[in-house]
Amino acid sequence: MPTVAAYLGAALAEIAGCYAVWAVVRLDRSAWWLLPALASLALFAWLLTQVGSPAAGRAFAAYGGVYIAASIGWLWFVEGARPDRWDVIGAAICILGAVVILAGPRSAA
Repeated sequence: MPTVAAYLGAALAEIAGCYAVWAVVRLDRSAWWLLPALASLALFAWLLTQVGSPAAGRAFAAYGGVYIAASIGWLWFVEGARPDRWDVIGAAICILGAVVILAGPRSAA
């Protein structure tokens, strides 16, 4: 699975799972929402294992930037709150950081 697809799928799964828990705790939704939350969070974890990186910590660190940008997208498309320029600038910086982490030259040591 390509790294970009794994990261985007993981971000969507993690945000959806966390949002379902948020809905139970903060929006008084049924506790039944926790079942899809657990499935979604398990999918998130599995998708991160599909990232083409030999080091888990590096894959997870780069994922953080993708997660932040995807969360801003969730804010806009699911919650209906339009991001401001600071949200967009911050997300862009995070994506740039993820690219540096994943694509930076590495020594063979």
